[in-house]
Amino acid sequence: MKIIKNEKLIQRNGKIGQYVSLAALVVLGLGMYISFSRPELITYSVVCLVLGFIMSQVGMYMGSRWGKSPRPDEKLDAGLKGLHSEFNMYHYSSPVSHLLVGPSGVWALLPYHQRGKILYEKNRWKLKGGGFLQGYMRIFGQEGLGRPDLDAENEVNTLKKFFAGKMDEADIPEIKPLLIFTTDDVELEAGESPIAAVKLKQLKEFMRQGGKNRTLSNEKIKALTDILEQ
Repeated sequence: MKIIKNEKLIQRNGKIGQYVSLAALVVLGLGMYISFSRPELITYSVVCLVLGFIMSQVGMYMGSRWGKSPRPDEKLDAGLKGLHSEFNMYHYSSPVSHLLVGPSGVWALLPYHQRGKILYEKNRWKLKGGGFLQGYMRIFGQEGLGRPDLDAENEVNTLKKFFAGKMDEADIPEIKPLLIFTTDDVELEAGESPIAAVKLKQLKEFMRQGGKNRTLSNEKIKALTDILEQ
């Protein structure tokens, strides 16, 4: 598998996350100092504490995505390790964050890192369980599950618009989203989800099986990768 990765973007955003986290500590420290030494300035103390808390959340979020190893791109690379050389993986170097192009088609990969039970019911993805630690992490640093269905729709539309500006609309291949849950202890029940969803350890086999029912020829793969690597 060929991996194309925007290392400059990853390093830059990782550093930003570090700087924001450090700045958050300074602001929180200032808020605490004011609250103890200058109680008459309690309003300024509250502002500093609230601002510091928000900054700390931003720093933790950016750190988990861009700084802390293994990052999402590294997890996907590990999950796809050993895949055939016809596959091309693009991290932060295409219109979407993670794009896989190969014999099984064009896939917008959407990694999620939540723990607990993930299930699809009543036309919605839901996160349940995980105990006290899961609840704590939802407040302090771990991003919520959000709306994977809307995330997937946005990724597909973004890619369609990109390819529409580079090639005839009739030549644009089907673009398929894939939800990937990367934590080892996640419990996944995809039910009747219209969007495919797998655990990270199932990802490579999922793509291999799709490759057996080849949807893209070598010529089509090359045409798409030429566009993406311009």
